[in-house]
Amino acid sequence: MDVNRKITILIVDDAPENLDVLSELLRPYYRVLAATSGKGCLNVARSQPKPDLILLDVMMPDMDGYSVLFRLRENPATRDIPVIFLTALADTEDEERGLEIGAADYIGKPIKPALVLARVRTQLEAKQARDWLKDQNAALEAEIVRRMAENDVVQLVSIRALARLAEIRDPETGNHILRTQGYVQRLATRLREHPRFAATLNDRYIDLLTRSAPLHDIGKVGIPDHILLKPGPLTPAEWEIMKTHAQLGADAIEQAERDIEMNLEFLTVAKEITRWHHEKWDGSGYPDGLAGNAIPVSARIMALADVFDALISQRVYKPALSPQQAREIVANGRGRHFDPDMVDAFLADFGAYCEIADRHRDPEPGVPA
Repeated sequence: MDVNRKITILIVDDAPENLDVLSELLRPYYRVLAATSGKGCLNVARSQPKPDLILLDVMMPDMDGYSVLFRLRENPATRDIPVIFLTALADTEDEERGLEIGAADYIGKPIKPALVLARVRTQLEAKQARDWLKDQNAALEAEIVRRMAENDVVQLVSIRALARLAEIRDPETGNHILRTQGYVQRLATRLREHPRFAATLNDRYIDLLTRSAPLHDIGKVGIPDHILLKPGPLTPAEWEIMKTHAQLGADAIEQAERDIEMNLEFLTVAKEITRWHHEKWDGSGYPDGLAGNAIPVSARIMALADVFDALISQRVYKPALSPQQAREIVANGRGRHFDPDMVDAFLADFGAYCEIADRHRDPEPGVPA
């Protein structure tokens, strides 16, 4: 009974004698509020603490019970409060109308105390069950959000750790993974407005592509040091071995997919860019000699980003080119090395790529990063 006293019931009736009877019946068990009009009901229902149950007279002047119930259901703050209609009407059509617009039950007048108490208890128990389920669902949703955020962080950290592993094997790449990741995101975002790419480059895909971009050279961990770290041009035989890094990276990701026995979207995109970012629009690239639209969109974007950054970066076997020199080389590769529309988008937004390159420039030799 002490627990019940925390439960609030609102009685709405324009006849004071009906309010007195019901209040006297319910007050020993519950906290009871009263209103003599539809407008008063709405005001009390919106106040705090909100009633847990409303006993609502149907026949009232100015605003009848049906109108009040409709207004209660319109308001998100009151739509979940169960309502029991109080009525002297015996017409089943009136009862059906009330149930259709959301009444929980009907109690006929003159009231029978035992019946009122039983109906009130039933509706309160049902509400408590719904509230408990709602709280459980909210807790479950919060836990799902927490775990998804945690998985998101784990995924990002794992990708970055693997990319850094490749970078450790090839220290000259420096901030290459950060720059190419920035280029990829910028280019993909620009291309999403193009009719050729709009169906593919939605927010989800751009996010997956941006996350996966750092893995494009993960296969270099399988290249022997005497080739990967050679301070000079590679021989034709060495170059053939170096080119296998694309296949090695894709195979490693594919094996990871087999190990977990499921396909993950970001691994699918990572496998595409790892295997095919050295393919060329005219079919002269490697490892599979794909051409044109046969090359996945992800790999075409990665190819342009990777080449541009390689051109403006210093290596032991070559000096860094100026951004303008690199721009000309990319422009000349339009329709041969690169997708023509991607080159157009890159050139139209060229300053943004220079800013990304400057933001993630490699530290000077001997200067801490």
